Amino acid sequence: MSSPRSAVPTAAAVPSPSAAVTGGSATSSTAPTVAELMDFVRSTARDEELIASLPLDPDGRTWIRLDGPGGSEAWLIGWPPGTGTGWHDHADSFGAFTTAAGALKEHSLAVRLPTDGWKTLELTDGVDRSRELATGQGRAFGQNHVHEVVNESEVAHAVSVHAYYPPLPRIRRFSRTGAVLRLEQTERPEDWQ
Repeated sequence: MSSPRSAVPTAAAVPSPSAAVTGGSATSSTAPTVAELMDFVRSTARDEELIASLPLDPDGRTWIRLDGPGGSEAWLIGWPPGTGTGWHDHADSFGAFTTAAGALKEHSLAVRLPTDGWKTLELTDGVDRSRELATGQGRAFGQNHVHEVVNESEVAHAVSVHAYYPPLPRIRRFSRTGAVLRLEQTERPEDWQ
């Protein structure tokens, strides 16, 4: 998640699907699966009252923090025309998001980047992917998924629902010039909450 220009208070708890233990390990807490995160963002995106409760700012993104399934971090995000996240990843978190209103475009890299110890990488040909996500469409992603999400509309807001597990420990932000991807900064939860 990137730092929107304006924030709104946390929403009331949103019902979540039942969580399941993943990975077959015996732990004292449950963790949602990617499928459960996808189910959550899809069902939340259909909640017309919640979607309508998000104030939309013409100049910057707005958001409401939601209670996601199994201790996940979830957000309802409003996107003014022409706004986007810039290139970033969600570190060790996997997640899902769905467009609840309008349309978004996701640009992503079909390559696994090193997690640490680099500042600049040259990408090979054929790693770029793009997908249109109209209202009701979404996608799930794994750890260290590098992407940017944009509202390309010149006139219409978009609204989306996002969920991440584990709750975001950090976000790495990148700049891109042609085939060169450069690590610009690392944000921690205190930077956007």
